[in-house]
Amino acid sequence: MFFNLKMSNFAHKNSNCAIPNIRMVSKTREKLIDVARQLFAHKGVENTTMNDIAAASDKGRRTIYTYFKNKREIYNAVIEKESEQIVYKLRSVADSNETPENKLRQFMYRRFETMAELTSRHDSTSSTIRSFFSRDFRRLDKIRKTVFNKEREIFKEILAEGIEEGIFDKNQSECLPALENFVFQGADYFVMNMNSEDEKTQFAESKKQIIDFIVNGIKLPSKR
Repeated sequence: MFFNLKMSNFAHKNSNCAIPNIRMVSKTREKLIDVARQLFAHKGVENTTMNDIAAASDKGRRTIYTYFKNKREIYNAVIEKESEQIVYKLRSVADSNETPENKLRQFMYRRFETMAELTSRHDSTSSTIRSFFSRDFRRLDKIRKTVFNKEREIFKEILAEGIEEGIFDKNQSECLPALENFVFQGADYFVMNMNSEDEKTQFAESKKQIIDFIVNGIKLPSKR
């Protein structure tokens, strides 16, 4: 019994020690991902080496290989993190206390803004992340495909809520998810190629018009 008590105390102490270690591991991994993202944006994926990431993060090569087997794996982690951030923002809209109409408007607004934020975010060590994605649209497409299914499910949830509350027309709402990808994909492509202030203004105006057109188009006549 004494032995079991000692072993129990030992296990308890070690479990307490494990918590800070887990946090440290998570923090180190997140730092490596963030540093890699900035280097990919500044130099391109092809021109960034594991040594570059190690030097920029003040970590040794051994530390990096503890978390990632190769550059492809850390690149995938960057894509995954960006995708998770998009889904989190969209999910927060669906989980809010807003009306279904306001949820739909905010969902679409945030989704339109998502790619604009990805391609214009300023970092301390690189001007924008635009260069990261503009080098190869397949990378942008990988984020879109990673997000797509979760995004569509959230979109459907908001529409279903609006139908249930008698705000959205059922037939019109059920047709909308099929068009969603085309609307956002076209917007993403436009954002990726925006260079002038006029184009940014045009995007802002078009965004509002599209949202109004879609929301008003699926609302029941009595709710317009």
